[in-house]
Amino acid sequence: MNMNVVEGFRSKEIARWAKQHLTVNCLVVSDGLPCFNAVTEAGCRHEPIVTGGGPESVTLESFTWVNTAISNVKRAINGVYHAINPKHLPRYLAEFCYRFNRRFKLEDMLPRFLYVSVRTPPMPEKLLKMAELYG
Repeated sequence: MNMNVVEGFRSKEIARWAKQHLTVNCLVVSDGLPCFNAVTEAGCRHEPIVTGGGPESVTLESFTWVNTAISNVKRAINGVYHAINPKHLPRYLAEFCYRFNRRFKLEDMLPRFLYVSVRTPPMPEKLLKMAELYG
């Protein structure tokens, strides 16, 4: 899983994101929101599944795991952080994705974290607190 913050659901922003994060000829399945047609600018194929909105749209089998993942992200962020600062949202998402992508090998998570922390050079607190750019 990989999650990124986008400026909004506009064609220009989706096209920029797709060019940066997707490979040519990949298949993008979306809920039919018109802005997702912009993934074709990155050479991707687009298959919209129009949901129509409303409560019934979240019950579509095609989106079950996507909706579950989004729900888990929201629950994790709200449960862990006392205040959610939008400028740090990329870090919140990165932390969730790191844990999610390693959920089946929990015994490897701590040794890997220790290995990386020992090999990482010291960093001033000022740099640690800096927010990253969206992308």
